[in-house]
Amino acid sequence: MSWRSRLCTITLDGEVETLLETDRHIEAPNWHRDGRLIVNAEGRIWALAPGADMLSPIDTGAADRCNNDHGLMPDGETLVISDSAQTEGSCIYLVPLAGGAPRRVTAHVPSYWHGVSPDGARLAYVGRRGSDAHFDIFTCAPDGSGETRLTRGEGHHDGPDYTPDGAWIWFNSDRGGTMDLWRIRPDGSDAQQMSDDERVNWFPHPSPDGRHVAYLAYEEGTEGHPPDREVELRVMPAGGGAPRVLRALHGGQGTINVPSWAPDSGRFAFVEYAR
Repeated sequence: MSWRSRLCTITLDGEVETLLETDRHIEAPNWHRDGRLIVNAEGRIWALAPGADMLSPIDTGAADRCNNDHGLMPDGETLVISDSAQTEGSCIYLVPLAGGAPRRVTAHVPSYWHGVSPDGARLAYVGRRGSDAHFDIFTCAPDGSGETRLTRGEGHHDGPDYTPDGAWIWFNSDRGGTMDLWRIRPDGSDAQQMSDDERVNWFPHPSPDGRHVAYLAYEEGTEGHPPDREVELRVMPAGGGAPRVLRALHGGQGTINVPSWAPDSGRFAFVEYAR
């Protein structure tokens, strides 16, 4: 069959398995501990069960303009989504994975979810507030209380994701002049640059075992995180060090925007697109 999107997994040795080929434009896989993969398409959220050959819809109620910034709470029963159906910009909601009415989390928009602390006590997300033109990293409780800004006015910040011990939040930022990977303490202190090369690096995701960070590397000079580009899936040691290229592919926006590691850290999911 002809395909537009291909949902795949890749091991740390670069071995790729294709799980689904579809003419839909799907994005941003998450990996549930029961083996399901969660993606977005056409403003809705969908699941692919192990061994299935088609996507099944997840009921998100009135949230029918979901973008690709979604994921799972540690309980495995709650989905975090970012949706703009009821607001002027992306807003974060919680919804039962089994389906149901979404509950609003963030009071302010735009807000794009990217990570959750291991204990489920804090959500990490990207937002823009007031007259500030920059996107910064924020955290809040799952009920929306205690919004805390971790970065401020130092360029574009995106893709925050917690380490499994909760000690760090990884993100990408051009605060150093080019888009590289950084990490910061959950209180906003001790920001450290973790990549420094010619690539334009986005969406770092620490593995559940704490050993690796997977990310998306664009070609030098790329502005933003566009779709339909020649990109690379890379991994680097969680403590810092030289990255390895796992796969070159046609992708970009939608390939690995959100956490997509398997629970055993042996592989992660991604989406590639037809040229």
